[in-house]
Amino acid sequence: MKRFPIFLTLALAGIFAAHYLVFVYAPMETEMRADQRIFYFRVPSAWLCYLGFIVCFGASIGYLINRKSKFDLFAYAAAEVGLMFGAIVLTTGPLWARAAWGVWWRWEPRLTSMALLVVIFAGYWVLRTFGGRGDGVRKFAAVLAVFGTPNIVFVHNAVKKWKGDHPTNVQLDPEMRVVLYSSLAILMIVFWLLLINRYRAHRDHAIVGVLKRRLSRL
Repeated sequence: MKRFPIFLTLALAGIFAAHYLVFVYAPMETEMRADQRIFYFRVPSAWLCYLGFIVCFGASIGYLINRKSKFDLFAYAAAEVGLMFGAIVLTTGPLWARAAWGVWWRWEPRLTSMALLVVIFAGYWVLRTFGGRGDGVRKFAAVLAVFGTPNIVFVHNAVKKWKGDHPTNVQLDPEMRVVLYSSLAILMIVFWLLLINRYRAHRDHAIVGVLKRRLSRL
């Protein structure tokens, strides 16, 4: 991957820039004070978690239609990256809850539905990682991704549909918007860098597996 050093440099520089924007440039919020800065990492991570699962959904449909392994491997990679950002959301969620509500966890609609979404794709990852190389496993995992991804709609609309403690309409100062969308853009670079490299790793691992099986028959 000839452009890997370029994207890696952009990602590293962007992460440093994001920390400067979040901890220095962004104005202090009046109610939650410094704890509010979790917002600038948590919200973009949630969006990128959705994106990872949506990419997995699309690639899984591609695999179910034409059975090409590249779609299956791309779906696998997208699920992994989505899970990583989902783990960030579920890690920062209790931190936010402690600061905002005084408890580490509350069975609040959005938190609960987000946890269920991540559990579904954790199941997908376990199935693809430990279920073997059979086509049946890959088809079952693809079906799980296809039926699991629409849960994003429930997560997104959980507050409006079932109320809860999450704010429905967050008003941000112009400086806060700059920091939020800058963090999103920076994490987007990290997202695609991880996605492409995880796909290449899975592809290379599959090629090595095929070569080993062919050599074993000689």
